[in-house]
Amino acid sequence: MHNRAMKKPFEILFNDDYLVVLNKIAKVLIQPSPKKEKYTLTSLLKEKMKERVFPCHRLDRETTGLIIYAKDKETQREVMQGFKTRGIKKKYIAFIKGRLIRKRGVLAGSILDKEGAYFGEKSKEAMTIYKVLKEFRDFSIVQLEPLTGRTNQLRIQLAKLGNPILGERKYAFRRDFKVNFKRLALHSFFIEFIHPISKEKVSLKIDLPEEMKEFIRRHSFNALTL
Repeated sequence: MHNRAMKKPFEILFNDDYLVVLNKIAKVLIQPSPKKEKYTLTSLLKEKMKERVFPCHRLDRETTGLIIYAKDKETQREVMQGFKTRGIKKKYIAFIKGRLIRKRGVLAGSILDKEGAYFGEKSKEAMTIYKVLKEFRDFSIVQLEPLTGRTNQLRIQLAKLGNPILGERKYAFRRDFKVNFKRLALHSFFIEFIHPISKEKVSLKIDLPEEMKEFIRRHSFNALTL
């Protein structure tokens, strides 16, 4: 596992002629929003690599962890197709409010994010495999594996369940939480895919960011046994 403390906006974990995979820190946007931010993950990576790069999927500004970039449009299309056909496996760790009755299972149902609702889009079916890893008095640590790639899928599904991700501000209210995390407590820690060119399996797994580990340490006296 990769375990070095990170201060830079990203760390390069995989890099070849076609793809680069990063570990992204919190508070960095992938692409400019309508506010036209000057610095984004894409612009910072482009500056470092001295070549054009194209994001193959999304991570929220506040979500940390693994993200794949392609170095040309054709490779980007192939990787994005891999996401559509479920050929790419992604796993997340989240800190969620409260405790779940069933410790493992599948979250399934149709969802629609707020922007989609605003623009009149229809809700779409979403599926996520989940597993509770550890429980505390007021929150739980869960592993999440989305099988579909809907916008804000994990955030919406957990909020609908009544167990929003700690730090959630879009689909829950601050007053809903007994414990607070300073950002959305969501981390993309594992990714596995078949390389579109070499056809070899690429599998990357990283540690939790320091602020999530520190949060666990602070609450360790409240830990419960599963």
